[in-house]
Amino acid sequence: MTLTASAVTDERIKPAGLIITLLRRPEVGAAVAALAIFIFFSVSTQAFLTPAGVATWLYSASLFGIMAVAVALLMIGGEFDLSAGAMVGTTGLIVGIVTTEWGVNIWLALVIALAIALAIGAANAFVVMKTGLPSFIVTLATFFILQGVNLAVTKIITGTVSIQGMSAVPGFDAVRVFFGSSFSLFGMDVKISIVWWLAITALATWILLRTRAGNWIFAVGGQITSSRQVGVPVMKVKMGLFMTTAGAGWLVGMLQLFDVSTVQATTGIGQEFIYIICAVVGGCLLTGGYGSAIGAALGALIYGMTLQGIVFAQWDNNWLKAFLGGMLLLAVLVNLYVRRQAGVRS
Repeated sequence: MTLTASAVTDERIKPAGLIITLLRRPEVGAAVAALAIFIFFSVSTQAFLTPAGVATWLYSASLFGIMAVAVALLMIGGEFDLSAGAMVGTTGLIVGIVTTEWGVNIWLALVIALAIALAIGAANAFVVMKTGLPSFIVTLATFFILQGVNLAVTKIITGTVSIQGMSAVPGFDAVRVFFGSSFSLFGMDVKISIVWWLAITALATWILLRTRAGNWIFAVGGQITSSRQVGVPVMKVKMGLFMTTAGAGWLVGMLQLFDVSTVQATTGIGQEFIYIICAVVGGCLLTGGYGSAIGAALGALIYGMTLQGIVFAQWDNNWLKAFLGGMLLLAVLVNLYVRRQAGVRS
């Protein structure tokens, strides 16, 4: 007897509807929230939609977005990096000190700072994987080490806790083209960091959705034991992810350094939780194995719009912290609800 195609169709694998497909995307909630916040501040304050206003909140979002995307990849892989914020300041200080105090070529200084950042990221991964300690604890220790070294070493070498005079370093203007320049677009003064942000988000999305490495990231974050059993190189994946967050810290450090030509020993301190919040708002689970680079970028956009929108509206800046806490809690609850609904109806 010959069965028709309809007779052998398994109802468990029937295509999901459009709504369910959208609900299953991690970034949908962040996209809706970003639209709502955009509309709210557009109506609340006229400065928000001016060319200068748009350029301001896009620039703010780009710096947080680059780090949020890298942190999202790490969170999808099941780990955290609380040293990401301190890494921004560390790399900027390295470039500033070796160029202004020791006369090192500025391009070589960039390479040295990147190499040190990647080495620290690799060390974090090595300790986490070899000891089995939670990455939260390991990177928290790294955070305090970097914070102390940044303050102490900078003060020993320069007598202060900041590096200034970078604009007088030979080759500064040439490097600034890649890290501190801007261009005009639709009447806006667009910072180069926005281009970096969009490019990194696109690259991270392609890696997650179109490459074997992306499958490995989801696998080690969701089921690390099963991943080992099927041959996923867990150690290499985790090390690559930690080095990615460190590399992103270097990039943001350079973008800030060559934009304002100065760096403080406290630069980046306290921002590590903002990166995590942006990733969670964008759909990443704290338990790993689920998330989106686009969602993290949208989470950073939400933060950038809110940060500058509060300023434009002339509100008390202390409301920003309350907003962050509420946004984090709401994002977790919404993500939980959406995933349950999508699972029930699929």
